[in-house]
Amino acid sequence: MPLDTLYSAETPEGIALSLRPAGVVSRCLAYLVDFAVRLAIFFAIAMTAGAMGGMGTAFLLISYFALEWFYPVVFELARSGATPGKRLMGLQVVMDSGLPVTPAASIIRNLLRAADFLPAMYAGAAVSMLVRPDCKRLGDLAAGTLVVYAESVQLHGEVPQATPVAPARKLSPNEQVAILAWAGRAKRLTPERLEELAALAEPVLAQRNGTATTRLMSVAQWLLGRREGPAP
Repeated sequence: MPLDTLYSAETPEGIALSLRPAGVVSRCLAYLVDFAVRLAIFFAIAMTAGAMGGMGTAFLLISYFALEWFYPVVFELARSGATPGKRLMGLQVVMDSGLPVTPAASIIRNLLRAADFLPAMYAGAAVSMLVRPDCKRLGDLAAGTLVVYAESVQLHGEVPQATPVAPARKLSPNEQVAILAWAGRAKRLTPERLEELAALAEPVLAQRNGTATTRLMSVAQWLLGRREGPAP
C-alpha cells in the first residue's frame, strides 16, 4: 500500500509542494453539480430562444456548444481554478508543477473529455483515475494537469506525548529530522504504517520493551529537548 496519497511537485523556483489529488467520488460529485448548473442555464436559454423564432434554434445550438465545451474552461481559468461543482467539493485544477492551470492546458483537458467518456458514462476516465496514484484521467495526462484539494496539506502536526528517552547512539542531523518528521505525521498514518516505519529505526532505540512506535516516539520527545515524563 502507498504511504499516503500526497503528490509532490516542484515549482520552477525550486519550491517543493505537497498536493492531495482528488479521487473518483469527489470528482463525480463535482461533475453532477456542474451538470445541474449547466442544465439550469440551458433551460433558461431555451425559454429565451423560444421567443426568438427561427433565430432561436441557432442561438440554442450555439449556447449548448458553449456550455458543453467552454463552461469548465472559463471557470478553471478564473482565480479559483475550479468550476462551481469543484469549488463546492473543495477542489481545483492545477498544473503538474502546482502552478495555476494555463489556457492551453485547460482547453486540452476539456476537449479530451470525449475520449474520457468512452466506452460509455466516462468509464475510461474512471479506470484511469482508479489505477493511477495521482488520480489523473486521460485529459489530465495529455494536458499535464492535476485535480487536487484546495485546502492546504498539513504534513506535520504535534508530536504525541511519550516519556522522553535518549537514543542508543548519537544521531546525525538527517536522522534527527527524519525521526521528528515521522513523529509529526503520526496522526496522518495508520498504526500499521507507523509501526512499519518505526521498525526501521530499531538500531537507534535504547529500550527494548514496548512497540517500535512507542520507543521511537520517546526518542522524538527527547530530540525536542524534553527530559521529563509526559504531562498528566
